[in-house]
Formats: sequence, C-alpha cells, structure tokens
Amino acid sequence: MRERYIRWMAGLYWGCIWIAGLSMTIMTLVIPWGVFTRYVLGTGSEWPEPLAVLLMILFTFFGAAACYRANTHIAVALFKDMLPKAPRAALAVGVDLLMALLSVFMVIWGLQLVRATWHQTIAEFPWLSVGITYLPLPLGSVVTLLFIIEHMWCGPAQDLVEIEEDPMAGQAEVD
Repeated sequence: MRERYIRWMAGLYWGCIWIAGLSMTIMTLVIPWGVFTRYVLGTGSEWPEPLAVLLMILFTFFGAAACYRANTHIAVALFKDMLPKAPRAALAVGVDLLMALLSVFMVIWGLQLVRATWHQTIAEFPWLSVGITYLPLPLGSVVTLLFIIEHMWCGPAQDLVEIEEDPMAGQAEVD
C-alpha cells in the first residue's frame, strides 16, 4: 500500500513540476510580447499582464507543493540542528502538523473564494470565470496535504533527483 501511494505521489509531484514549469515558460513568452506591443508597436496588448498573474498563481501553488515534497520549501531552522535527535524529530512532526493545518485552512477558504467569485469574469478574458482562476489555491493545497501525508506516513521522498551543491566539485582544473 505504501509503495503504491509513493508511486502515485511521485506522479503527482512530476505533474506539479510540469504545471509550474509550463506556467513559468509561458510567462517568459507573454511578458516580452506585452513590452514589445507597448514600446515598439505603440499599442499595448491588454491580456499579457493578467495572463501572467494567472500563470503566477498556478506556478505558486503547484510549485510550492512540489517544493514541500522535495524538502526545498522555506524552513526556518535556527537552532534545529543543535537539538538532540528526539526533540528534533518532535519538531519535524510539529512542522508537518502545522503545514497540514495550514493546507486544510487553504482548502476550506480557497473553496469558499472560488464559490464566491465563480460568476464574476475578468475584464480582459470575459469568457473566464474568476472562480476558475482561484482553483489552484484549494487544488494546490490538497496536493500539499497529500505530500504531507506521504511525508508523515512514509518518510521523506526518496525518488527525487539529487542536486549537487557545487557541480564543479571534484573536477580537475584545466589550464
């Protein structure tokens, strides 16, 4: 059962990575287009900035979930490493529980935000519901909650690609 859950979380993790990566890629194409139309063509496009904001919402909530699973999220650990092993483990459980509480809060209030704004539209995209644009908030929080469950039940993710601190370490210097 654990192995199946870990495999499912690995797929979900890569889905989050792809969503965040595509969002960032599209943003890097859309923003220069807005600058080009405004300063070169003299007629600014109305849609690049709001589209970039919507893509940033996607990037933020799905990227944050992926960062949690990869243990690369922001963590304040001023004296954590100085603690003995038992209190350090208790602190880690406390962090997971607080993250779970925050995720549940974001799911509940995010769904209420989606529901409250569902029938509103965005001026630049009149066919797009504001509620749909806020869906990444509760969905990304559900994904984060699933990653927290994985972390607490199965331990830290082991199927991630390791990134070297110094990629040049251990290589001979060429003159």
